[in-house]
Amino acid sequence: MDPYTPRTHPGARKKNLTLSAKEYTKITGTIASVRRNRHFSDDIDEGFDGPLHAARGNRRSSQEPSFIAETSFVRAPLNSRVGTTSFSPSNKGKSKEDSLDHLPLDVQEALILEDLLFALMGIEGVHITYHPDYSPEDDDPLQGIRFSIASPLDPSIRDLVERVLPLATYYTAISAFVESRSHLEFGLVNHALCAAIRDMLKEYQTLLSQLEHAFNTSPQFTLQKLWFYVHPTVHTLSLIYQLVLELATTDDDDGSSISSASSDPEQAARDEALGLGGAKLKAVLSEITKSSTSAAIPVKGGEVLTVIYERMQGMSGDPTARKVYGTLMSAAGAPYVEMLQEWSTTGRLHDPYEELCVKESKFISKGILEVDYTDEYWERRYTLRDGSTISSKRQQAGVPPPRTPGGRLPGGACIPPMLEGWKHKVLLSGKYLNVIRECGIEVQSIQPQRDAAQFSVDDEKLYKFVEDAYTHANRTLLHLLLQDQQLVPRLRSLKRYFFLSQASFLTHLLDLAHTELKKPAKSASIVKLQSLLDLSLSSEDASFREDVKVTMASTGLYEWLLKVISVSGTIGGEEGEGNHDAATHEEPKKDRDKDKDDKKALLAIDALALDYTVKFPLSLVISRKTILRYQLLFRFLLHLKHVEQSLASMWIEQKTAPWRRPVPNHPEFEKWRLRVTLLRTRMLSFIQQILAFVTFEVLEPNWRSLEVKLTKVTTVDQLLRDHVDFLDTCLKECMLTSAKLLRAYSRLIVTCSTFALYSSSFTKSANQALAAAEAGDGDQAMNKRWEFLKKFESNFNHWAIFLIESQFHLDCVQYYASSENVTLLPLVVRLSGIKTL
Repeated sequence: MDPYTPRTHPGARKKNLTLSAKEYTKITGTIASVRRNRHFSDDIDEGFDGPLHAARGNRRSSQEPSFIAETSFVRAPLNSRVGTTSFSPSNKGKSKEDSLDHLPLDVQEALILEDLLFALMGIEGVHITYHPDYSPEDDDPLQGIRFSIASPLDPSIRDLVERVLPLATYYTAISAFVESRSHLEFGLVNHALCAAIRDMLKEYQTLLSQLEHAFNTSPQFTLQKLWFYVHPTVHTLSLIYQLVLELATTDDDDGSSISSASSDPEQAARDEALGLGGAKLKAVLSEITKSSTSAAIPVKGGEVLTVIYERMQGMSGDPTARKVYGTLMSAAGAPYVEMLQEWSTTGRLHDPYEELCVKESKFISKGILEVDYTDEYWERRYTLRDGSTISSKRQQAGVPPPRTPGGRLPGGACIPPMLEGWKHKVLLSGKYLNVIRECGIEVQSIQPQRDAAQFSVDDEKLYKFVEDAYTHANRTLLHLLLQDQQLVPRLRSLKRYFFLSQASFLTHLLDLAHTELKKPAKSASIVKLQSLLDLSLSSEDASFREDVKVTMASTGLYEWLLKVISVSGTIGGEEGEGNHDAATHEEPKKDRDKDKDDKKALLAIDALALDYTVKFPLSLVISRKTILRYQLLFRFLLHLKHVEQSLASMWIEQKTAPWRRPVPNHPEFEKWRLRVTLLRTRMLSFIQQILAFVTFEVLEPNWRSLEVKLTKVTTVDQLLRDHVDFLDTCLKECMLTSAKLLRAYSRLIVTCSTFALYSSSFTKSANQALAAAEAGDGDQAMNKRWEFLKKFESNFNHWAIFLIESQFHLDCVQYYASSENVTLLPLVVRLSGIKTL
């Protein structure tokens, strides 16, 4: 054999030589001289080499040291028999190649059997060598080592050897895969898969050791017997080789697709057209592409199980394939099932390599609930890696892009097909228990730990376990919220304080804080208002009143709602607004100018709002997202109540003598006085009808519906959705989500409140008119009074007509009632009595 030359690992990275030229020449010369001496001694020994295999074996054993002296015997059992691993054929090999076909068949078979046993362990022999096209430095070790027969053989022997040789390729590829995928970054599922494959390779190595023993001891051992024993193993290793090849090439295909996509000529042309073709910019983009490619997610976790499952289903007709892949599936899925069970039974997520379908956002904690207006804690603290949600079809952000060849999500984002229908229950069961753990309550496991090892990924017992865990977690959290935390009484207190179902405290508060609420919002004392609120609530038997706080909004209600609607767009759309004339296009500009003036003089009564504080876990249901909706409805009702109270005070003032004493000699004044009273009556009727519609037609029926749903709720997510849907329905039916309707009646309400502010001015004008009528000198200011009154009348009539009948003779409310909001139909009947006066 050729002299043995140590080589680097095929997959290892080449390192730059740091030797000088002189040292390098000296070392290579020494190696060459040693090789020449060993070649010379081997050539002398060949002259005494007989055709018998036993004699050749005795000669080798007498010349070579025992395996006891070799420190690497544990790693390579056949290392004591290896004399060469050179990739280039030597002169000795050529001479044997020339002389092998002249030997008898039994000698050819004996020599080729010895080399074949070496090759089956991945070791190059004399007559069975590496393929000429194979290079350990350039070829991927995960593709396996290819062997070829270098010497001419008898056709029958060659045919049998070529049948067995693929086994060597399978073994070397599988061994390289096990070695490479045993690193930490490939995760627990790959580690378990490699351990299972390693157990199968141990059986293969045991078989080879038995075959070698038979070769050394039994003269009847032939190549045909070797093929008989290894034939079943060829099919088994071929199945594992195909699986290994698919797992190994998925990363390469994904990386190549990324690079090919980045070098797309059409994309380059588009970049040039957009001015993105600079050399510096291309260098930056290439660095970004390289970093994203290097950070590609390896095949791990759920994706490994998906590949095994798909291959098992695709080859379900092959019993051997089903048995092999089933064994690998059970072994590889063991850590996955263990993580899933820990999450489903305790609410703890232990996934160090991001393999499970559930993802945790550690930067989101329950402390964010105090300022969270988007339910970020509940929606994004624990999510599925594939981005799917129950409530919406829209996928969440942070989902890795799918792999280009098959469209499969990488890593843990790829949920195994057998768990696809159970993924939401897996997520929710752990999420519910995690909430209970955050409350400091010990979670009771529903199943002893001794049964945990009985489950496998494709076992029906696992599905029953997930269902039981989900039911247990759901029932436990619902009981915690509804019974222990008193959710329903909390919601009733919210209804009382924010929906003014028992509004005596509000009337008391408005009377006590009358002077404070007339101040600008920035000048009002929140501490004083809070003490007045506590005083007004102390006279009532109100539950949870200590959680109600006074706060001041920074903007007006209608201005803020119009901004939100203009940005997000909601019910009713604004499709028809583009058809208005130029005057209507100028209205938003005027409105914005008026809004700026209103912001400067925002009164405390317009900015007053209530807040409500709850602790975890009630803050999941009564979150900042829902409190904001309660505040919008409260400010709307408060504004209506305040305007109603102001118009009622104006009615009381107009019962005094200046408004009731007859003046027969001044008919113009009596007509003016009647018009003022009539306008005040119309405004009060409008406000009362809106208030009655909101309270009796919207809030109360929806609240009754929510109470019925709470008695039948079965899941926590359904409870959260029902609560938010209730508030959204109330906002919609109160016309707070349609820009056209909101703009119309907000102007009406502002007009009514402004008219009530001029109550004393109207009384002063009435006294002046009475004095002028008694003097008999004539009332010179009567025209100014009419002009001032007609401004209010025209403004109120304009917006009232716009609300009830628009410029195009379309009933605006009836249009929205028939197309978007059916509950507006009672409002049409209520408002029809004031539109023609």
